[in-house]
Amino acid sequence: MDKLLIRGGRNLRGVVPISGAKNAALPELCACLLTAEPVTLDNVPHLQDVNTMVRLIRNMGVVVERDDAGQVRVDASALTSPEAPYELVKTMRASVLALGPLLARFGEATVSLPGGCAIGSRPVDQHIMGLTAMGADIVVEHGYMIARLAKGLDRLHGARITTDMVTVTGTENFLMAAALADGETVLENAAQEPEISDLAEMLIAMGAQIEGHGTSHIVVNGVKELHGARHQVVADRIEAGTFLCAVAATGGDVVLTGARADHLEAVIEKLQAAGAQVTAVEGGIRVVSQGRLTAQSFRTTEYPGFPTDMQAQFMALNCISDGTATVTETIFENRFMHVNELVRLGAHIQIDGRRSVVQGVPRLSGASIMATDLRASASLVIAGLVAEGQTVVDRIYHLDRGYDRMESKLRGLGADIERVSA
Repeated sequence: MDKLLIRGGRNLRGVVPISGAKNAALPELCACLLTAEPVTLDNVPHLQDVNTMVRLIRNMGVVVERDDAGQVRVDASALTSPEAPYELVKTMRASVLALGPLLARFGEATVSLPGGCAIGSRPVDQHIMGLTAMGADIVVEHGYMIARLAKGLDRLHGARITTDMVTVTGTENFLMAAALADGETVLENAAQEPEISDLAEMLIAMGAQIEGHGTSHIVVNGVKELHGARHQVVADRIEAGTFLCAVAATGGDVVLTGARADHLEAVIEKLQAAGAQVTAVEGGIRVVSQGRLTAQSFRTTEYPGFPTDMQAQFMALNCISDGTATVTETIFENRFMHVNELVRLGAHIQIDGRRSVVQGVPRLSGASIMATDLRASASLVIAGLVAEGQTVVDRIYHLDRGYDRMESKLRGLGADIERVSA
């Protein structure tokens, strides 16, 4: 099992490219199942979750060709098995995204209940509710969702779907299913993340009729079939936010090429309030940080609020900032697992339910620590970059699920970091 060995105390300087977004690439790979014509995706990141999704759709009989430049060509014309087995998806919650496309195009699907990080409940009841409203019969048994069209239907039909909560993967599943449904589908309380807008733009390029994406009210008029297209995956705002926090914590001057400032407004506002200089530049974002910053309180919420996927990374920054800050997590009930590991490095953090109080300290001290989930692993890397001495981060397979060669990018900015085998 690989580990990261970090010798902290170096400023970060230079230019770093931001990869395509994992949370856009995964649903877009599933969207390729909606057509019998080839679809080409550019800027697909090299990630473990992407590898898992590629294996999953290949197992269905789909032809997938990849190159080292991030291009993926998908041909689902000869799909033979509309099933997502547990063995292939047990480490990835995005498996549920195969449900809508398979049901819409083939009228049936058998999809394992999703796995992924142990950061809290991710119920599939909203997916089942929405697809049932569109004419699906779905039962859950033996760990699988088994879905078929209701008796007498030859395709899904449009519906008005209002979810009980804002759900990103639910919105994505409904978008893909509605693209081939008969009639109009209206999504109320839809998620507004940039990755959903990117998926909608891909579907529109394939011939779908969608309006309102990027808002909480989306209207889809179904078409009988979709065609092939070529689409570039949007830049990963969470990877960009992670690098912004890393530079803010270590000090330095870095340009993030490909990053979109308009997708990170809540994070950038907090960084600027802390004392970092963050500006949109042509083709990316520039961050400059000097001296100790000021701790910032924040509350995670749905986009366009402060993202839960940036909570751990900003907490790492707060750990070495001046002052005390309160971090409130509203999305997942078990997303403070990184706190104990940060405390091992010398951080002062107290947890009270879904609130953490972080009292900044002048310095952290290197130690052996263990990643517990994807974003927690990124926060530990940031902490290691500023800690005195040597930090060893174990279980970095979590990191590989969501960050494209992170240690190589950090090394290119001057960090003393290397991957070692246990």
